[in-house]
Amino acid sequence: MAKKSASTNGNSLVIVESPAKARTISKYLGPGFTVEASIGHVRDLPQGAKQIPAKYKGEDWAYLGVNVNEGFEPVYIISPGKNEQVKKLKGLLKDSSQLYLATDEDREGEAISWHLCEVLKPKVPVHRLVFHEITKDAIDEALASPREIDDSLVRAQEARRIIDRLYGYEVSPLLWKKVRPKLSAGRVQSVAVRLIVDRERQRMSFVSASYWDLIGEFATVREETLRATLVSVEGRKIPGTRDFDPATGKLKDDSLLLMDEAAARELADRLQTASFEITEIEDKPYTSKPYPPFTTSTLQQEANRKLGFTARRTMQVAQSLYENGHITYMRTDSTNLATVALDASRDLVLSEYGREFLPEKPRVYRTNVKNAQEAHEAIRPAGHPFQLPSALRGQLSSDEFRLFELIWKRTIASQMADAKGRRISILIEGGGAVFQVGGKTIDFPGYLRAYVEGSDDPNAELADKETILPQVERNDSLSCREMEPKGHTTQPPARYTEATLTRTLEELGIGRPSTYASIIDTILAREYVFKKGTALVPTWVAFAVLQLLEAHLASLVDYGFTAKLEDDLDAISRGETEHIDYLNDFYFGNGATGLKAKLQNKVEEIDARNISRIPLGNPPEGSEHSEPIFVRVGRYGPFLEQGERRASLPDNTPPDELNLTTALELLEQAEQGDQPLGICPETNKPVYMKVGRFGPYVQRGHPDDDEKPQNASLLKGMRPEDIDLETALKLLSLPRELGNNAEGEPVVAHNGRFGPFVKCGSETRSLPAEISPLDVTLAQALELLAKPKASRRGFGAPKEPLRVFDESPVTKEKVQLLDGRYGPYVTDGETNASLPKDANPQELTFEQALELLANRAAVAPKKKKKTAKKKAAAKKTTTTKKKKTTRATKKKTSTKAKASKQDESEAPF
Repeated sequence: MAKKSASTNGNSLVIVESPAKARTISKYLGPGFTVEASIGHVRDLPQGAKQIPAKYKGEDWAYLGVNVNEGFEPVYIISPGKNEQVKKLKGLLKDSSQLYLATDEDREGEAISWHLCEVLKPKVPVHRLVFHEITKDAIDEALASPREIDDSLVRAQEARRIIDRLYGYEVSPLLWKKVRPKLSAGRVQSVAVRLIVDRERQRMSFVSASYWDLIGEFATVREETLRATLVSVEGRKIPGTRDFDPATGKLKDDSLLLMDEAAARELADRLQTASFEITEIEDKPYTSKPYPPFTTSTLQQEANRKLGFTARRTMQVAQSLYENGHITYMRTDSTNLATVALDASRDLVLSEYGREFLPEKPRVYRTNVKNAQEAHEAIRPAGHPFQLPSALRGQLSSDEFRLFELIWKRTIASQMADAKGRRISILIEGGGAVFQVGGKTIDFPGYLRAYVEGSDDPNAELADKETILPQVERNDSLSCREMEPKGHTTQPPARYTEATLTRTLEELGIGRPSTYASIIDTILAREYVFKKGTALVPTWVAFAVLQLLEAHLASLVDYGFTAKLEDDLDAISRGETEHIDYLNDFYFGNGATGLKAKLQNKVEEIDARNISRIPLGNPPEGSEHSEPIFVRVGRYGPFLEQGERRASLPDNTPPDELNLTTALELLEQAEQGDQPLGICPETNKPVYMKVGRFGPYVQRGHPDDDEKPQNASLLKGMRPEDIDLETALKLLSLPRELGNNAEGEPVVAHNGRFGPFVKCGSETRSLPAEISPLDVTLAQALELLAKPKASRRGFGAPKEPLRVFDESPVTKEKVQLLDGRYGPYVTDGETNASLPKDANPQELTFEQALELLANRAAVAPKKKKKTAKKKAAAKKTTTTKKKKTTRATKKKTSTKAKASKQDESEAPF
């Protein structure tokens, strides 16, 4: 493996993960080094049956890609799209006298180095370089003291990868069969879904309560005013939100004074003429200490609060900052700062803020994290001295600058003096009532001058906010200016955001902060969760999946069990546990404790119908329909069920908004939808108003008829209750022929996927908001068609690329950023990859583009080149199909629909 020392004689090959990191490191190495990127992992487990090597396809474990019968030996293959890069690395290695593996210093980086050794099979000395920042000093230090590949870290990463494969590939098929195709289960993702569903259950069971208090405005003899809140009347305390039982909405303590609006107004009128005086003044000093430097988790949380970044966006930007030498390694659980970083921070505190802001000794922060795989320093600006954010403004993108400034401020603030101030509480009494008002003054801002932490609660008071009260003394008389009754309603617990979910997972010890971004991406992609603003809202599919796991595989979504898995994996990385023993215990276990035993006979045991029914409750007594109401998760979407009654549920309906009242209304509407609006005079068929999973629509005909019913969506702004037979028939008339143009071509009005438009030949024009396709005239349509076509994604002449990058190491073609019909995407000539929704196209880096393309290539089906024989066969088939087309017109639509549903149900992950 690696040598204990490194010589720099001859040409040396240095391999890192990304081209950006390669370029940065190249600046610090001499001409005797060639720096090349592996572009992430070069090997991985097979992704599906097609990638399983032929010699293993007959094995009963082949679908896993792991030989569970022989020491959990993994089957590794060259990752799709990486063959050319591996070939290039092998060629460079032939001309090199030494190999330096400079991948990241965590488990993932250690595994990449190990896989490179396994694939390249070097015959020259191999050295492992590790550094937590990409600066000249750090690179020189790493070259001076290389080490061997850490086998414990490699085994820990491999065990984690195998555990995730066993969990995902064994449990996910059960979900396909019992809930819906294309679902997935995962060691961390399923627990994250449980957290989000549990919170929604709390919201659904929450019973709100109302209570009233008073806000009194008082004036001193100097005519200064202060507003105070009523806290008690005749010795009885006024309740607050925490005094109510969330399950019943009732007070936990009957001795509290619960007022309604009438009682509050009556009390306000009585107190308006009462005499008031100050009975108590409490003035307490406080000290606030600075926050520790960022870890991966706290950076994700704070970037979400302050910058609105998703976890994925934060990690992408941080990766770019690290690889370009601006910050230290961004995957870390440590809050420790190196001595040079402490010195750099203290120098900046002294020069930027002054001596009074510098504590006598450096602040040292400790963490309780046991795992040995993470970096040993917090995320901070790289180098010594630290660069000022203002010096980098022109070099960094907007996202990079904002994140770097956040990291810089947090690091500097962590080495600043405490903030000091006073908290003041004043009690005002009169007429048997007690009012209280609080204030805060900051005597010395300390670290707050540099940094104030954000809050997940929008109503929370930030640390740097002062509340100044008038100068008053005890026994001072006050006059009452106003008594304002104020009503309050208790609120259910807030849904998780990315920031609060990340914090909770870390607090529970579940997963690693470096993986949280991909976990959140996965549960959004699998449609277990959708976003409402920044809140993460579970879908009904998530409820059904969790019901199955809780009832039949409870340990797999148990918080304690999952946290222990993480501890066990950390123990492997520290060399305290053998990974084979651990994998054997997880998969086979002792008796019924292993994953394989837990899954045995589950396909037969689990009733798919019961698992997919989420109870909402029973209707009120005396209702016409007395059966309980359920939400059913069907193959094509959720719907309401009450006895024989059914009603569609619109997609992305927040579960906590579906109470019994709303459910009964939807069921009634569905029944009314079975009653026609009237009879179409032309076809003599009934016309219905329906509500489906994609929204309201009108329908002509009945599914039991020989011909398929005709449907038409409502136009934007239309409400189901406003639709009559006349309007429904107009909607069903679309597309509507308006007449012919001067050349005799028909002009037609449509209601399309992207809105109403008119069409003549190949020319189309969108209709403006004020013109309806139901009312547009031929003259208006011709006028629109005569105008130049407005630019619209996906139509018209090919657009110029938004950006052009360097050549792809895989296809040797320029990587381009294009504006497509469904949004921006990158292409290397063979593979296309959409940008994440929250990504800024102008700030996309070449390395990020390559990562998107590699990820897409890994899951996309490989295109096969047609041989001449196959081309001829395809041509013959096409000719035959053309001849048969006229005989299949009546069955065409229904056959397509059935085929697409079958394809979808059989689709793998």
